[in-house]
Amino acid sequence: MRKFITLFAASLLSLSLCTAVQAQTLGARRRALQENERLKMLADSLRRELDSCRLQLARFDSLAAEMMEVYEDEEVVVAKERPEVSTDSLLSIWYLQRRMREDAETESYDMDSVRFSTDVPDSVLVARLTKMNSYITLPFNETVKSYMVLYSEKMPKKMSAILGLSTYYFPIFEEVFAKYGLPLELKYMAVVESALNPTAYSRAGARGPWQFIYSTARNYGLKINSFVDERMDVEKATDAAARYLSDAYRIFGDWALAISSYNCGAGNVNKAIRRSGGKKDFWSIYPYLPRETRGYMPAFVGAMYAMTYYREYGLVPDECSLPAACDTFLIHKNLHFNQISEIVGVPTQTLKNLNPEYMNSIIPGNSGDCVLRLPYNYSGTFIEREDTLYAHRASELLSEKVMKEVREGTANRIVYRVKSGDYLGKIARKYHVSVAQIKKWNGLRSDKLSIGQVLYIHPR
Repeated sequence: MRKFITLFAASLLSLSLCTAVQAQTLGARRRALQENERLKMLADSLRRELDSCRLQLARFDSLAAEMMEVYEDEEVVVAKERPEVSTDSLLSIWYLQRRMREDAETESYDMDSVRFSTDVPDSVLVARLTKMNSYITLPFNETVKSYMVLYSEKMPKKMSAILGLSTYYFPIFEEVFAKYGLPLELKYMAVVESALNPTAYSRAGARGPWQFIYSTARNYGLKINSFVDERMDVEKATDAAARYLSDAYRIFGDWALAISSYNCGAGNVNKAIRRSGGKKDFWSIYPYLPRETRGYMPAFVGAMYAMTYYREYGLVPDECSLPAACDTFLIHKNLHFNQISEIVGVPTQTLKNLNPEYMNSIIPGNSGDCVLRLPYNYSGTFIEREDTLYAHRASELLSEKVMKEVREGTANRIVYRVKSGDYLGKIARKYHVSVAQIKKWNGLRSDKLSIGQVLYIHPR
């Protein structure tokens, strides 16, 4: 009996141990399954995030190509609608920083984190801002101070060039803003946007002194086709910018928010307002704005400050080569810059500087009245010789072949042969186009290239 009890107890113990091991195994299995499920969910989440990043990069790279569709005759196919973040957005502060990096006199600054120091006391900086008596509120803090120092002390060559150009462009801006009853200080936005370069062109497709993207330019009545891009017409682009800013101010009732919306779009500003709990001043919504937009208003203040107190920093405006006085003429027939230059004597580069909207040096007067700007001292000669002007070399400069090449976008086409070490991104940067555009022009389905391969590129 004792032996039986002993065996029975041993059996129970063995069964108990088996059950415990089994339970432990089942528990471990369950935990393993749960951990596996968690890791799977994490992997799926990371995969979605990666796909999203790839999509954003693809959109950015192909933005210009999608916004500026194939030109046909003298009209442009309407561009596809872009997402809110890009439809209203013009040039962001990122482009300013990129231009700064490309400038030999400047270093690469991360304006989100950099804090510049200066020998000028804060009390003096604040007093100077106050003395400017701007209609638009000019705040002072460490972020704004860094931009004030950036524009006034960190890039003297660039600022001297901008100051020189301002003597020509600022009176034009002021006249337009006065017509709409807008603060004249808004003219400093063009310094942030393009450094007063009427032919400035960004990788995102923004163009001109006010850096309009295609869709916004069309919405505000600017003509864009194979011959003309009115985003580079200083008067017309400024008028469009004034109407945009008027609309933005009606929406927000605050100039800092209106200026910010010029950079990132009204939708993103409204989103930042909602996230801040309904607050409607720039510094309250600052943390909720897109990263590039956060620096836009401080850059505006910095540019305005530097251009007001440039003498205190020893900055001297460069001499402006643009004439102080110009005459305008309505052109009713096709006319080439070379015809004007050779008959009237105006340097071709002067014609391009004064009329940057004519992208191929051709004024398409046959399609409707076009404006030609000439230095005042050439006006008499132009009027005297206008009758013979249009016939001069017309069969060569304005032939059907030439006009067709312009319409089809092949007039300035570059034939590029792939060399060792080339890749699409490198070639795109060289010619200031996007990878998506090169692939579209050449019917490429992948990014792979072979040495000796011929690529057709249409730089704009």
